Amino acid sequence: MDNTAIDATTIGKSVATTDLSAWGLFINADLVVQLVMLSLIVASIWCWTIIFSKVMRLRTLQNLAEKFEEAFWSGGSLDSLYDRVGTRPTDPLASIFAAAMKEWRRSLKGKPATREAKAMLQQRVERIMHVTVDREMDQLERHLPFLASVGSTAPFVGLFGTVWGIMHSFQGIASSQSTNLAVVAPGIAEALFATAIGLVAAIPAVLAYNKISTELGRYGMRLDSFASEFAAIISRQLEEVE
Repeated sequence: MDNTAIDATTIGKSVATTDLSAWGLFINADLVVQLVMLSLIVASIWCWTIIFSKVMRLRTLQNLAEKFEEAFWSGGSLDSLYDRVGTRPTDPLASIFAAAMKEWRRSLKGKPATREAKAMLQQRVERIMHVTVDREMDQLERHLPFLASVGSTAPFVGLFGTVWGIMHSFQGIASSQSTNLAVVAPGIAEALFATAIGLVAAIPAVLAYNKISTELGRYGMRLDSFASEFAAIISRQLEEVE
């Protein structure tokens, strides 16, 4: 009987019984490759958590901003609007307004009659609004750099797992003294699976980072525009103060 035929039959049965599903590739992989896969899976889950959180938060803030601007430009009293939102601002736009009005009311108690006093009050209000804008944007941009980090590093982390897995497969080839593709295919598949997970983690992270960064940039411009418009209103009000 041909020993080569027997070996080929044995190898074929062994490969047929090998689990090439995602779970099987993970379980049968080397420990280092498993750790790489786990780290990428955890990073991907955290990325999707950040993505959903940011998207929902931005959608909510846009709706709140529209409602606040409608109330602000409705022609009603700014003092009454401040009494409604000043103690508990619900969004960054309202926070900017509340911070400016708080400083405005506090400073008007001293009756700034001179030109220098009015100019100083104008500068303080503008500075407070800009500080509030920066603080609110810092809060909105929290955790966003993680998406950029995952998008740029996940493919290389997955590639490291692949290289390590292929090295492990070559060691198996050397020990079995067989170069048959059916023998090395499961090990190579396990190694390449790490790269696939890295790409699955990186691609959504990069796309989401670009999209969310663009939306945050537009929202930041909206806050800056409101601060500038409100500063102009305060300037006109100061001109009427005697």
